[in-house]
Amino acid sequence: MTRVFREVWLFFGRDLTIARTYRTLFVLEAIEALFGTATLYYVARLVDSPAVQQALPQGGSYFAFSLIGFVFLDYLNAALNTFDQSLAEARDSGTLEHVLVTQTSLPVFLAGSAIYPFVSTTVRIGVYVAWGALLFGFPLGEANWLAVISILIASLLAFSGLGILSASYVLLFKRGNPAKWLFLGITSLTSGTLFPVSVLPHGLQFLARLNPVTYSLDAMRAALLANASPVALWRPLAVLMGFAAVLLPVSMATFAWSLRRTKATGTLTHR
Repeated sequence: MTRVFREVWLFFGRDLTIARTYRTLFVLEAIEALFGTATLYYVARLVDSPAVQQALPQGGSYFAFSLIGFVFLDYLNAALNTFDQSLAEARDSGTLEHVLVTQTSLPVFLAGSAIYPFVSTTVRIGVYVAWGALLFGFPLGEANWLAVISILIASLLAFSGLGILSASYVLLFKRGNPAKWLFLGITSLTSGTLFPVSVLPHGLQFLARLNPVTYSLDAMRAALLANASPVALWRPLAVLMGFAAVLLPVSMATFAWSLRRTKATGTLTHR
């Protein structure tokens, strides 16, 4: 037993030593915990307020409002994690280098890696909404499905750029991107996932308007709960496409540079 405990301690010491070389990660995790605590505070503030109905943008139930925000974060998670996971799986299985030296182009490789996770996420969200409609009165009668599809496409294009940037970090540093978790923490607090942006302080409201998730959620709620058409939602759609037009080329260029860098240093398949 003494030997077992010693080996366990050595494994702990190894992991602790590795973790100490990434001190920024500890700081970012502490900040993420702050965002989580603040999120719970503002949720309580909204739910306890007698003016809850006036605070909701579409004037509907808080259940409908929060359900859309909760499940829509699945898309953001898929966009941020899909490319990382595909890259790690290909590297671990030994197929990454073989794929990247073929004639398959970089956009095809990245898009092909993302199709199944996004489809799977769409199905999972559909199940969430279906249960809400069948058992808990989620209002689907006013939904404009053309607008919903338009928003999903624009959102996925905008979010995918963030995911490709995160995959570039993994390719270079062989570890998960801590900035990704910081971004998720900020988004959960400021984008209106569980409470309207209007209840936030002015500084956080300004931060929310810099986040593409805010526009996605506002537009999705309008399409699902208020029968808003794509024409009526032109502004958030234009903002999302603007994010996509900037983030996708930048992220693709960054990933291509990271790939060239790892090939030049011989670290492409290193873990």
